[in-house]
Amino acid sequence: MSDERGYVAMTVKGLIIDPSSDSPVVILQDEKQEVFLPIWVGSFEASAIALRMEGVEPPRPMTHDLLAQVVRDGRMRLSEARVSSLQEGTFYAELEFDLGDAELLVLDARPSDAIALALRLQCPIRVATDVLEEAKAVRLATTDKERVKEWLENAKPEEFGEFEM
Repeated sequence: MSDERGYVAMTVKGLIIDPSSDSPVVILQDEKQEVFLPIWVGSFEASAIALRMEGVEPPRPMTHDLLAQVVRDGRMRLSEARVSSLQEGTFYAELEFDLGDAELLVLDARPSDAIALALRLQCPIRVATDVLEEAKAVRLATTDKERVKEWLENAKPEEFGEFEM
């Protein structure tokens, strides 16, 4: 399930609105569709993620679009976006850039920004296994779609420690 560094490859399953707080929640899912991780995000970041998921091109570049263009024009490559830790109820992420000649640059980022940029640059999103365990990510069988739906509809931030970005 996890790679040699202790990370699990995830994809963005979708965005929902938490009815108890009216906050957007991005749902990450592992490739086997067994693990779901909710991350409460800000509305601007949720919009940036949703626009990219829906293939909408804004008439003018948004911040994440601009950063993606800088990365491309700077001849860098975003190797991966990682949700690397969970500290006092807050997720932390990193962006790993390949600068060429085996040189890497790792930058601290908010998970929502890392996800928005990863979607634009089509790079992998990974979550540390210890983050999944600490966050009490929901483990579900792929055949139990009703259970997934029920969980997504009833998930509350307090069940996960109300993680903030």
